[in-house]
Amino acid sequence: MASVLVVEDDQFVRSALIRHLTEAAHAVRSVGTALEALREVAQVGFDVVVLDLGLPDLDGAEALKMLRGVTDVPVIIATARDDEAEIVRLLHAGADDYLVKPFSVAHLSARMAAVLRRTRAGEFGGGSGESAGDGVLRVGGLVVDPLRRMAQLDGAVLALTRREFDLLAFLAGRPGVVVPRKELLAEVWQQSYGDDQTIDVHLSWLRRKLGETAARPRYLHTLRGVGVKLEPPRGGEDGPG
Repeated sequence: MASVLVVEDDQFVRSALIRHLTEAAHAVRSVGTALEALREVAQVGFDVVVLDLGLPDLDGAEALKMLRGVTDVPVIIATARDDEAEIVRLLHAGADDYLVKPFSVAHLSARMAAVLRRTRAGEFGGGSGESAGDGVLRVGGLVVDPLRRMAQLDGAVLALTRREFDLLAFLAGRPGVVVPRKELLAEVWQQSYGDDQTIDVHLSWLRRKLGETAARPRYLHTLRGVGVKLEPPRGGEDGPG
């Protein structure tokens, strides 16, 4: 089973995809615009996004570019444009796969399964930090399971995007260690260079889900000009880092 976001403005196509994917035991959410899709991926963790190109507010290619700015969730393009040059451009822009309409739900399910196999095979583990011997990382009331890609805070499951989880797992594997931003870009984003704002945005989202702020951190502490560290709260108080 996978959690799927369907981005499709045609209500008939959208309803059919929701029905068939749900019958195939997938957890499905759907939106009809690119901006709604961006809000969804920022707030909810998905395994895969099915993205139509003909959206009413933004062209799907532009939507893909914006999605790639905030998440690396696998994206399957659904398009009526049978143009090889366009398809190649989209794959280079960050799409993981594509389907030309009309297509069967069985075909879509097979492509989803293939994309998810590739994605999960490439995911990194939880690092070399404190674990219980079962690979589960525990830092204070925070529990991170890299193999199952699940995280809990004080017993409550956290709804994290794929990139938020990767960032949290990487830091939880090195509790108390200040990780330079360059290392975060290299290990979490697989980039040798990039914009620090990318890290700041994801840290902000992660802090919100951990119930803290940059001004009153509990787990995530930023050392200006140095890096970021994750450590358990000090004496249960929200002190500055």
